[in-house]
Amino acid sequence: MLKGVIIGTGFWSNFQIPAWQELPGVEITGLYNRTFGRAKAIGEKFGISNIYDDVEALLEKEQPDFVDIITDVNTHVHFTKLAAERNINVICQKPMAPSQQLAKEMLAVCKANHVRLFIHENFRWQLPVRQLKQTLDSGIIGRAFKARVTFCSAFLVFDNQPFLKELDHFILTDIGSHVLDICRFLFGEARNLFCITQRVNPGIKGEDVANVLMEMQSGLHCYAEMSYASIMEKEAFPQTLVFIEGEKGSLHLTNDFELKIITRKETTSTTIHPVMYNWLDPAYAVVHSSIVDCNRNILQGLEGGDAETTGEDNFKTVELVWASYASAAAGKAIHF
Repeated sequence: MLKGVIIGTGFWSNFQIPAWQELPGVEITGLYNRTFGRAKAIGEKFGISNIYDDVEALLEKEQPDFVDIITDVNTHVHFTKLAAERNINVICQKPMAPSQQLAKEMLAVCKANHVRLFIHENFRWQLPVRQLKQTLDSGIIGRAFKARVTFCSAFLVFDNQPFLKELDHFILTDIGSHVLDICRFLFGEARNLFCITQRVNPGIKGEDVANVLMEMQSGLHCYAEMSYASIMEKEAFPQTLVFIEGEKGSLHLTNDFELKIITRKETTSTTIHPVMYNWLDPAYAVVHSSIVDCNRNILQGLEGGDAETTGEDNFKTVELVWASYASAAAGKAIHF
């Protein structure tokens, strides 16, 4: 039985903790938050009695096998170092760090202390995205040559996470970390990219619209579009929509988890429903249920097996995020 502790009991802990509790072979034994009362409330909600407002006391007394860091991005490096220097494996929410250099430091400190680093990148674990990947790999549409990956919404994300308003870099680090990781999961690594951004909402510091055009190493052209300023006839949040064009047909992951296979002969359609755990919000089930699958894969890595979202792998997504900012700032393409 692996022992884990939670650092940070804000909004996402309401889903991360019960997702761990769905899995055999792991137990969450302690919680830390700088506000003791908030950690205590989450502990009472999920039956965890060891509550701390001193993170070093948490690590020393609980002696966990891993920490799960569910805090704002500016604290990720600090908590990662505290754990790694005590030879404790680290799981961290995305984005990995506030900059590419700091993300590199997180990798280095974990490597120096011989501990594993995993990034909780759950969007690639959404069941519709996994089914899309399986269908793409089946070869039914032949060689894919063009794709569009879309996360555009008018969802009031700042109501749940008001700290996002204060980020100098917003949508590319927040949702772009997910969207660009899905692009890598589906199509491999990028050869080059070009990005443009803008801020539509006057009440935030960072950008809330970003469009990234990539040429992947396979030759596929991938257009990743993301927005929190898009008022549409059908609100898609929190779904990621994907359209892939191939030599023999197309794949369309569209609203309401519908996957269409389009060929010259016919169009077939399948609906991929997420698992409805009793603790998730049904409106956001596709995201919340994917946390379980992501955690299961990370647990496999902690036990010595293979895991997808290692720190080393996610750093490639980090590179895409910051290359996108560099492209937008310079107004030119970035070549890898």
